[in-house]
Amino acid sequence: MENVIQNIENLDWPAITEEMHKQGYVVIPNLLTDLQCDLLKKGYSDSTLYRKTVVMERHRFGLGEYKYFDYPLPKLIQTIRSQLYSYLTVIANAWFRALKIDISFSLKHEDLLTDCRLKGQEKATVLILKYGQGGFNTLHKDLYGAVYFPMQVVLMLNEPGVDFMGGEFVLTQQVPRAQSKAVVLKPKKGDLVLFATNFRPEKGRTGYFRVNMKHGVSEVTAGERHALGIIFHDAEK
Repeated sequence: MENVIQNIENLDWPAITEEMHKQGYVVIPNLLTDLQCDLLKKGYSDSTLYRKTVVMERHRFGLGEYKYFDYPLPKLIQTIRSQLYSYLTVIANAWFRALKIDISFSLKHEDLLTDCRLKGQEKATVLILKYGQGGFNTLHKDLYGAVYFPMQVVLMLNEPGVDFMGGEFVLTQQVPRAQSKAVVLKPKKGDLVLFATNFRPEKGRTGYFRVNMKHGVSEVTAGERHALGIIFHDAEK
């Protein structure tokens, strides 16, 4: 785990913070090694790791499958989740102050999970997603209840252009009284995408306003695509 912790500590957090304030997302390259990605993919077949499997087509979420991990999380995932959170609270608290939202996030991730439990959100939300040819994920937000953290991450576990074709990561940004803007990202194997879960602040002429954001995955045209999603709050079910 030491290399992951070191990788996170060595990131240019001032630059990441600036990008998140500016656009609500950033791609961080090479957080995971190929071996770590492959071990996470290999665990997809281990049913003891998961609490729930969702076949996306049944719920009109898209075409593919994802599995929610159960507690306790695998050590690698737990380490990434807790280490990232302590850095991201600085951004989250700045966003909520700008938008005059009376919520302040503790630097300790366990405090957020305690708030979740008090609202009946006790289920792990970290998930691994698998898409085959034709697979996609409709635009959505991962909120899960009244308590939520305003950022989340996706880690790419396959190499685009080698393991799969298509399957781009898509973000949309909705400015009030304007058309939505789409952003298409192509993270490589081991890259991390950090992005807003629900909204980000943007400064206008009379103060800050909310830019609402959703995310999804475009159609996979060939091969197989796996990704790990880390949401920092827990779910009701």
